[in-house]
Amino acid sequence: RVTMVVMAAGGLAFVLSLVNSFKRVVSPPLVMAFAAAEGVALGAISKYFDAMFPGVVSGAVLGTMMAFAGVLAAYKFFDIKLSDKFKRGVTAAMFGMVALSLVALVLSFFGANFLSFNSGFGLIFSIVGLALGVFMLMMDFDFVEQGIAAGLEERYSWTAAFAMLVSLVWIYTNLLRILAFFQ
Repeated sequence: RVTMVVMAAGGLAFVLSLVNSFKRVVSPPLVMAFAAAEGVALGAISKYFDAMFPGVVSGAVLGTMMAFAGVLAAYKFFDIKLSDKFKRGVTAAMFGMVALSLVALVLSFFGANFLSFNSGFGLIFSIVGLALGVFMLMMDFDFVEQGIAAGLEERYSWTAAFAMLVSLVWIYTNLLRILAFFQ
């Protein structure tokens, strides 16, 4: 039952994220629909992991909050500037990881679980995913800072909110997998 909820809500969230990502201006109702679908999917995934590994969800939530605070502090206090090359590299890596995840999902229907959280390759994938989530969060902070400096319209705040939500979900799910591996 949990698997069906994750598949349905996660699938809907994925479709909504694609729609939001490729729209010229992000739609607030679509961002809220994405957040709701993602929340249901994460709730189901968290329930599954918490049943198997008690306490792992609390650790992943705390770790995600610490990552957000740490990246924000580092970004501001160290005056981090992101190059276009860095941004293109992170974006390419993100699309590569999404593609690999989709291939793994399809292969899992045929019994292949090479990205399972309890495999060595799955652990490496999650560590790389966690680092990528942190880099994506840096890009989100950069977008906000550049948008304010350029005087972007307020409606672009939805783009920033959507991007940060995606980055935080990315960080949380990878932390969850890493913590589960070590339990």
